Amino acid sequence: MAQSPMSYEQITYETRDDVALITLNRPDRLNAWTRQMSIELCDAVGNANGDSALGAIVFTGAGRGFCAGADIERQFKSQLDKAAGGQAPETESAAPKERSQHNPTDWVKLCRSSKPMVAAINGPAVGIGLTLVLPMDRIIASEGAKLSCRFVKMGITPELASSHFLVQRCGWGSASDLALSGRMISAAEALEAGLIDEVVPADRLVDAAIEKAREYGSNPEPQLLMIKDLLTRNACETDIDEVQRREGAALAEAYKTPHFAEAVDAFLNKRPPKFR
Repeated sequence: MAQSPMSYEQITYETRDDVALITLNRPDRLNAWTRQMSIELCDAVGNANGDSALGAIVFTGAGRGFCAGADIERQFKSQLDKAAGGQAPETESAAPKERSQHNPTDWVKLCRSSKPMVAAINGPAVGIGLTLVLPMDRIIASEGAKLSCRFVKMGITPELASSHFLVQRCGWGSASDLALSGRMISAAEALEAGLIDEVVPADRLVDAAIEKAREYGSNPEPQLLMIKDLLTRNACETDIDEVQRREGAALAEAYKTPHFAEAVDAFLNKRPPKFR
């Protein structure tokens, strides 16, 4: 059973039947990322993963944007002030971190070990606003969404393993173009490049993401997690024997589960399986 979520200030957390919907909720700042938001996101994902009634998670943004990148003024001004010998502004409250039950330090690992995740990009997704979703299982964008791997424009470099996921999603040429130019691209361009997986009208975005998440989440959770782990570990594995060893080990575990027995019984009796 999931623990009660902490009191969130920069995201919202709700459930749509068997799908958790997490919304970045700083619309006045185009949902710009902060450390507090990161802590809250990790806590929300942890609670969704711990809730046996939920099969998958959808992420979107409040207002007209998904996430416009890091909140530069809030997150980095203190560093610049300290470097210049000035007085740093007040930092964010540590209270949310103290209340959180989940470690916020490794977002990529959390994504790849979580229940299926679907991103619903409803507007600008820039910098960390883009790299937050690259490790997720499917990225759906509205027709008016804009995306940018903008780090070079800010004099910094990519993070959250985005130099890996960009190449995985787009291939070497497109990944290089996006990362080295820092240019903004439309949802249509992102789809063509392979950066995202689907484009839908804005009024269908969240519903489409929930439908896809529900499709994933209707399958047995242990097998979903094992498949995600195999995809993560084998994507760049050059030793095909090792790939097959991992698959064999996972398959042996899958055979032992009641979910496999249920699937076989459902098949033989011509009925839908009940995994949850």
